[in-house]
Amino acid sequence: MSIVGAFMVPHPPMIVPAVGRGSEKQVEATTRAYESVAKKIAELRPETIVISSPHSVLYSDYFHISPGTGAKGSFAQFGAPHVRFDVEYDTEFVNLLTGYAAKTGFPAGCLGEKSKELDHGTMVPLWFIEKEYTDFKLVRTGLSGFDLLKHYEYGQMIKKVADELGKRVVFVASGDLSHKLQSYGPYGFAPEGPEYDKKIMETMGSGNFGELFDYSETFCDKAAECGHRSFVIMAGALDGQSLEIEKLSHEDVTGVGYGICTFIPINDGKVQNSNAASETDDKETVRETESSNKSGNMCKAEFGESGRHFLAERLRIEGKKLKEKREASDAYVKLASESAEFFVKNGVMMKVPDWVPDELRKNRAGAFVSIHKFGRLRGCVGTFLPVTGSLAEEIVRNAVSAVSEDNRFDPVEEEELPWLDINVDVLSEPEQISSEDQLDVKKYGVIVECGRRRGLLLPDLDGVDTVEQQISIAMRKGGIAPGSNINLYRFEVKRHKI
Repeated sequence: MSIVGAFMVPHPPMIVPAVGRGSEKQVEATTRAYESVAKKIAELRPETIVISSPHSVLYSDYFHISPGTGAKGSFAQFGAPHVRFDVEYDTEFVNLLTGYAAKTGFPAGCLGEKSKELDHGTMVPLWFIEKEYTDFKLVRTGLSGFDLLKHYEYGQMIKKVADELGKRVVFVASGDLSHKLQSYGPYGFAPEGPEYDKKIMETMGSGNFGELFDYSETFCDKAAECGHRSFVIMAGALDGQSLEIEKLSHEDVTGVGYGICTFIPINDGKVQNSNAASETDDKETVRETESSNKSGNMCKAEFGESGRHFLAERLRIEGKKLKEKREASDAYVKLASESAEFFVKNGVMMKVPDWVPDELRKNRAGAFVSIHKFGRLRGCVGTFLPVTGSLAEEIVRNAVSAVSEDNRFDPVEEEELPWLDINVDVLSEPEQISSEDQLDVKKYGVIVECGRRRGLLLPDLDGVDTVEQQISIAMRKGGIAPGSNINLYRFEVKRHKI
């Protein structure tokens, strides 16, 4: 056996009556769907339940797995201390998972636990599950700040452990959808909110998990979702598996989106069932499936060209696209790419190659080198005024700094080189301006100056939509306090992309 079922569920504490005190009636459809999930889990009779929670320990560069033999928790912080949990962890599963991570250099493990208390992203699913079934051990894991592909890879590792142990495992992906669905909600409204909810329910309801990688970081941030990475880990745990999928519910009445879907693997044309299932049970399952199909909420996601290996397919596509773009890139990007690669492989800065044209050798200008990996920033370093003898030297120097000295990131490693997307921005000489009215976030970058402190932000950045945002971010980057007396400078850039 392996992953016998997976479930996408929300975690609003108010759905627990002792916490909601009547307000849970607003989400009765979600409650009914959750109860259906709990009954299904009881039918599957898992030995282990893996829960991924956005509210467990979270690190930017590490997937935390809860250590020890077990943990306790309660809804005390939500006014219901008498609703308590005491769970036993599956130490065998955790030990094998952390062993795989250590052996392969994957950034996951049990280090850095901040509190042994269970989080509400774990306890809400447990509250429903334990009303129907308790004969299981738990594995609790957090998310990370890594890109979505890394989360999928983590799910694949979880699947590998389940396969090797031969246990019946259920995966529960805990996560709310958008928090910005209604103006009266606690987080207000953003147009990206309903757009995210509609899109994610279509993606998960169809089982087309490759689409999960297409959700940009900016879009997810504006939608204020919390479960996307949790869903991606679950998708990785179902890698290569045909599925029977059912969309049970979606609600947005509180201003926060709650979506519930079930994913049952299909082996040799048959849906996974419990060890105790009889022939009569199988026939009943078929009848229920046919009934659900009539409602349009159930579908099958079976093998296509990708074989449902979505990460492998995405890497193939990305690799092809980047190769084609590199072959068509101009001298600026080619020089930055060669400089970055040479330094990562050799640990020293290369000299300006003979092929570099005179326009880079004879001109001087400030330049920024920006590096992205799978759509996420991986490094960005630059100079707003030239500090070397030529633009070519400026690009070489800043490319090296971008892969090795941006203190927001670990240095780039050689295995990452095929996936780097590099831009070069050449800056015009900054000009002082008297008012922010002279700025345009699409056309001009900004330098904010206060005494000896300076903060810079390039123009036309994803997620920076207003001049106020642009100035605020530049001030934070320069360590300039809000309300300080500042001088403003603007500049234009010529952007060179792969």
